[in-house]
Amino acid sequence: MQQQVKKEGVSQAFTGRRNFLKLSGLTLAGTGLLLAGCSDDDDTTPTADNLPGVRNGKFDLGGGDFGVLTYAYALEQLEADFYTRVVGSAGFASFSEEARDILSDIHKHEVIHREFFKSTLNSLLPSANVLPALEFAYAGVNFDSESSVLATAAVLEDTGVAAYNGGGQYIADSAYLVIAGQIVSVEARHASAIRDLINPGSTDFANTADANGLDPAKNPSEIISAVSSLGLITTPFTATFLP
Repeated sequence: MQQQVKKEGVSQAFTGRRNFLKLSGLTLAGTGLLLAGCSDDDDTTPTADNLPGVRNGKFDLGGGDFGVLTYAYALEQLEADFYTRVVGSAGFASFSEEARDILSDIHKHEVIHREFFKSTLNSLLPSANVLPALEFAYAGVNFDSESSVLATAAVLEDTGVAAYNGGGQYIADSAYLVIAGQIVSVEARHASAIRDLINPGSTDFANTADANGLDPAKNPSEIISAVSSLGLITTPFTATFLP
């Protein structure tokens, strides 16, 4: 009887995480439509000289709100590409059922995030000022290994949370700031779910906060440097106007 209760508890926890991730994704899908509508109504017309675009032969992310949005778009391209490779790998079927389900949901979320930024930036900027599709490489990742995938996912999700936390202060338009806050809350849930998969039943899912109960916040230059050191993004770009 005790064993049955334990199994039911684990099953309920698993189902709860699955439903929580699915609901988060649905919320974000609606959010994307809302921001596009708000920006159109506000008749936002980019006129600054620090717009994203090619400078000295390389795409520069730009500055101001459009620079921060483009920076977020670059990171979401990375996450969406990574999880697309995860769920499409030959070894994905050998992952635990819980890992497959959670990683599949995160994959859907990240694709939604990427397409949201792509659609929004294309609606606000000339095509020449929209960051093109980046290319990626994962020399240190074994996509057929659950432990290798989860270790990389943990780094990417923690990096994403720190990036949104640090980049938010440079967003002037309140509509964009609200959306960034909603996205980072989803990314933080991803990070917790990944940490729980790596070390189930522990407190690792909540161990990213500092003594003040706050998650890390890093400037774009810090995040770009950290991601560059991983060798994941192979398309050269610059970030001249971002702090």
